[in-house]
Amino acid sequence: MKHAGQAALDEIEGLLEEIRAIAGLREPKRGTFYRGASAFLHFHEDPAGVVADIKRSGEFVRMRAGTVNERAALIRAIRAELR
Repeated sequence: MKHAGQAALDEIEGLLEEIRAIAGLREPKRGTFYRGASAFLHFHEDPAGVVADIKRSGEFVRMRAGTVNERAALIRAIRAELR
């Protein structure tokens, strides 16, 4: 599955802004977030929409990020993992 390109990231810019506001993450490349020195979150393009790979308990887990509810669940998962 291909990493999200600029057009796909444009579609989720509001979500990216929410993620940027969360303390403890840095974004060295648009749409790719690190926690400390480790990759933590990035996005892919899927025929069904944008999906996120988030590191949870040391493993990347795929979460859908297309709808308002899916994006809210992703934000909750990010915050829970950073606690």
